[in-house]
Amino acid sequence: MTDPKINSLLDEGNRLFLQKKFQQAITYYDKILDEDPKNVSSLNNKGYALSKLKDFTNAMKCYKIALEISPNDLSVLTNIISSLRKQGNLIEALSCCDEILENNPKYNIVLYHKERILFSLKKFHESISCCDKILEDYPNNGDVLFDKASSLSMLSNFDNALNLLERAIFQGVQFKIKAKKSKSFANLSENPKFQNLIS
Repeated sequence: MTDPKINSLLDEGNRLFLQKKFQQAITYYDKILDEDPKNVSSLNNKGYALSKLKDFTNAMKCYKIALEISPNDLSVLTNIISSLRKQGNLIEALSCCDEILENNPKYNIVLYHKERILFSLKKFHESISCCDKILEDYPNNGDVLFDKASSLSMLSNFDNALNLLERAIFQGVQFKIKAKKSKSFANLSENPKFQNLIS
Protein backbone atom coordinates (compact mmCIF):
# COMPACT_ATOMS: atom_id res chain seq x y z
CA MET A 1 0.00 0.00 0.00
CA THR A 2 1.49 3.34 -0.97
CA ASP A 3 1.59 5.96 1.72
CA PRO A 4 -0.01 9.29 0.68
CA LYS A 5 2.51 11.23 2.79
CA ILE A 6 5.43 9.57 1.03
CA ASN A 7 3.79 10.18 -2.34
CA SER A 8 3.42 13.88 -1.66
CA LEU A 9 7.05 14.14 -0.47
CA LEU A 10 8.17 12.33 -3.62
CA ASP A 11 6.08 14.65 -5.79
CA GLU A 12 7.62 17.70 -4.11
CA GLY A 13 11.14 16.28 -4.48
CA ASN A 14 10.53 15.55 -8.16
CA ARG A 15 9.07 19.04 -8.71
CA LEU A 16 12.23 20.61 -7.28
CA PHE A 17 14.37 18.23 -9.31
CA LEU A 18 12.65 19.36 -12.52
CA GLN A 19 13.39 22.96 -11.52
CA LYS A 20 17.07 21.92 -11.26
CA LYS A 21 17.00 22.54 -7.49
CA PHE A 22 18.84 19.29 -6.89
CA GLN A 23 20.09 19.95 -3.36
CA GLN A 24 16.57 20.88 -2.21
CA ALA A 25 15.10 17.86 -3.97
CA ILE A 26 17.53 15.61 -2.08
CA THR A 27 16.19 16.87 1.27
CA TYR A 28 12.75 15.53 0.29
CA TYR A 29 14.14 12.19 -0.87
CA ASP A 30 16.01 11.96 2.45
CA LYS A 31 12.78 12.63 4.40
CA ILE A 32 11.24 9.64 2.64
CA LEU A 33 14.31 7.45 3.20
CA ASP A 34 14.26 8.30 6.93
CA GLU A 35 10.81 6.70 7.11
CA ASP A 36 11.22 4.08 4.41
CA PRO A 37 14.92 3.28 3.79
CA LYS A 38 13.96 0.79 1.06
CA ASN A 39 12.01 3.26 -1.09
CA VAL A 40 13.52 2.48 -4.50
CA SER A 41 12.06 5.57 -6.22
CA SER A 42 13.61 7.89 -3.63
CA LEU A 43 16.96 6.08 -3.75
CA ASN A 44 16.98 6.25 -7.54
CA ASN A 45 15.91 9.91 -7.70
CA LYS A 46 18.36 10.90 -4.97
CA GLY A 47 21.12 9.14 -6.91
CA TYR A 48 20.11 10.98 -10.07
CA ALA A 49 20.06 14.34 -8.26
CA LEU A 50 23.50 13.62 -6.79
CA SER A 51 24.86 12.73 -10.21
CA LYS A 52 23.50 16.06 -11.52
CA LEU A 53 25.57 17.67 -8.75
CA LYS A 54 28.55 15.59 -9.99
CA ASP A 55 28.68 13.67 -6.68
CA PHE A 56 29.04 10.35 -8.48
CA THR A 57 30.41 8.42 -5.49
CA ASN A 58 27.27 8.99 -3.41
CA ALA A 59 25.03 8.64 -6.45
CA MET A 60 26.46 5.16 -7.05
CA LYS A 61 25.90 4.30 -3.36
CA CYS A 62 22.19 5.13 -3.75
CA TYR A 63 21.92 3.04 -6.92
CA LYS A 64 23.72 0.12 -5.26
CA ILE A 65 21.24 0.09 -2.34
CA ALA A 66 18.32 0.39 -4.79
CA LEU A 67 19.58 -2.61 -6.77
CA GLU A 68 19.94 -4.70 -3.61
CA ILE A 69 16.20 -4.14 -3.09
CA SER A 70 15.17 -4.36 -6.75
CA PRO A 71 17.99 -6.00 -8.77
CA ASN A 72 16.45 -5.60 -12.23
CA ASP A 73 15.05 -2.09 -11.92
CA LEU A 74 15.63 -0.71 -15.42
CA SER A 75 15.39 2.92 -14.33
CA VAL A 76 18.14 2.44 -11.73
CA LEU A 77 20.30 0.46 -14.17
CA THR A 78 19.89 3.18 -16.80
CA ASN A 79 20.92 5.88 -14.31
CA ILE A 80 24.02 3.82 -13.45
CA ILE A 81 24.95 3.79 -17.15
CA SER A 82 24.47 7.56 -17.29
CA SER A 83 26.69 8.08 -14.22
CA LEU A 84 29.41 5.80 -15.58
CA ARG A 85 29.32 7.65 -18.90
CA LYS A 86 29.66 11.04 -17.24
CA GLN A 87 32.66 9.76 -15.28
CA GLY A 88 34.29 8.48 -18.46
CA ASN A 89 33.97 4.79 -17.46
CA LEU A 90 32.88 3.97 -21.00
CA ILE A 91 33.80 0.28 -21.10
CA GLU A 92 31.93 -0.45 -17.87
CA ALA A 93 28.95 1.61 -19.08
CA LEU A 94 28.96 -0.30 -22.37
CA SER A 95 28.93 -3.66 -20.62
CA CYS A 96 25.92 -2.48 -18.49
CA CYS A 97 24.13 -1.51 -21.72
CA ASP A 98 24.79 -4.93 -23.22
CA GLU A 99 23.51 -6.73 -20.12
CA ILE A 100 20.22 -4.82 -20.26
CA LEU A 101 19.84 -5.12 -24.03
CA GLU A 102 20.32 -8.88 -23.87
CA ASN A 103 16.85 -9.20 -22.31
CA ASN A 104 15.37 -5.94 -23.63
CA PRO A 105 16.79 -5.51 -27.15
CA LYS A 106 14.40 -2.65 -27.99
CA TYR A 107 14.98 -0.61 -24.81
CA ASN A 108 15.57 2.66 -26.61
CA ILE A 109 16.90 4.71 -23.69
CA VAL A 110 19.71 2.19 -23.25
CA LEU A 111 20.28 1.99 -27.01
CA TYR A 112 20.63 5.78 -26.95
CA HIS A 113 23.28 5.61 -24.23
CA LYS A 114 25.01 2.80 -26.12
CA GLU A 115 25.19 4.69 -29.42
CA ARG A 116 26.69 7.69 -27.58
CA ILE A 117 29.24 5.52 -25.78
CA LEU A 118 30.24 3.78 -29.02
CA PHE A 119 30.66 7.17 -30.68
CA SER A 120 32.95 8.27 -27.84
CA LEU A 121 34.94 5.06 -28.34
CA LYS A 122 35.19 5.92 -32.07
CA LYS A 123 33.22 2.78 -32.97
CA PHE A 124 31.18 4.66 -35.55
CA HIS A 125 29.76 1.69 -37.49
CA GLU A 126 28.45 0.11 -34.27
CA SER A 127 27.07 3.45 -33.12
CA ILE A 128 25.17 3.80 -36.41
CA SER A 129 23.60 0.36 -36.02
CA CYS A 130 22.26 1.38 -32.56
CA CYS A 131 20.90 4.60 -34.08
CA ASP A 132 19.15 2.56 -36.78
CA LYS A 133 17.41 0.41 -34.17
CA ILE A 134 16.03 3.49 -32.41
CA LEU A 135 15.04 5.16 -35.70
CA GLU A 136 12.92 2.11 -36.58
CA ASP A 137 10.60 3.13 -33.73
CA TYR A 138 11.26 6.89 -33.75
CA PRO A 139 12.20 7.89 -37.31
CA ASN A 140 12.06 11.62 -36.47
CA ASN A 141 14.11 11.62 -33.26
CA GLY A 142 16.31 14.67 -33.86
CA ASP A 143 19.00 13.68 -31.33
CA VAL A 144 19.45 10.25 -32.89
CA LEU A 145 19.39 11.62 -36.45
CA PHE A 146 22.06 14.12 -35.41
CA ASP A 147 24.19 11.42 -33.77
CA LYS A 148 23.94 9.17 -36.80
CA ALA A 149 24.88 12.10 -39.05
CA SER A 150 27.90 12.74 -36.79
CA SER A 151 29.06 9.13 -37.09
CA LEU A 152 28.60 9.16 -40.88
CA SER A 153 30.59 12.39 -41.10
CA MET A 154 33.41 10.81 -39.04
CA LEU A 155 33.40 7.94 -41.58
CA SER A 156 33.60 10.50 -44.44
CA ASN A 157 30.17 9.45 -45.71
CA PHE A 158 29.34 13.11 -46.25
CA ASP A 159 26.29 12.91 -48.54
CA ASN A 160 24.34 10.71 -46.14
CA ALA A 161 25.61 12.71 -43.16
CA LEU A 162 24.28 15.95 -44.66
CA ASN A 163 20.91 14.40 -45.53
CA LEU A 164 20.48 13.20 -41.95
CA LEU A 165 21.69 16.48 -40.52
CA GLU A 166 19.08 18.24 -42.62
CA ARG A 167 16.40 15.93 -41.21
CA ALA A 168 17.64 16.59 -37.66
CA ILE A 169 17.56 20.37 -38.17
CA PHE A 170 14.03 20.00 -39.51
CA GLN A 171 13.12 18.51 -36.09
CA GLY A 172 14.59 21.42 -34.18
CA VAL A 173 16.70 24.53 -34.76
CA GLN A 174 18.97 23.58 -31.82
CA PHE A 175 20.67 21.04 -34.11
CA LYS A 176 21.90 23.90 -36.31
CA ILE A 177 23.75 25.39 -33.36
CA LYS A 178 24.99 21.97 -32.28
CA ALA A 179 26.32 21.24 -35.79
CA LYS A 180 28.22 24.54 -35.87
CA LYS A 181 30.02 23.63 -32.64
CA SER A 182 30.49 19.92 -33.30
CA LYS A 183 33.95 18.61 -34.19
CA SER A 184 32.25 15.78 -36.07
CA PHE A 185 31.43 18.14 -38.94
CA ALA A 186 34.82 19.91 -39.06
CA ASN A 187 35.62 18.22 -42.40
CA LEU A 188 32.48 19.76 -43.87
CA SER A 189 33.15 23.35 -42.85
CA GLU A 190 33.79 24.39 -46.47
CA ASN A 191 30.94 22.33 -47.90
CA PRO A 192 28.26 24.60 -49.46
CA LYS A 193 25.34 22.38 -48.40
CA PHE A 194 26.67 22.28 -44.83
CA GLN A 195 27.14 26.06 -44.84
CA ASN A 196 23.59 26.42 -46.07
CA LEU A 197 22.18 24.10 -43.39
CA ILE A 198 23.82 25.90 -40.48
CA SER A 199 23.30 29.47 -41.69
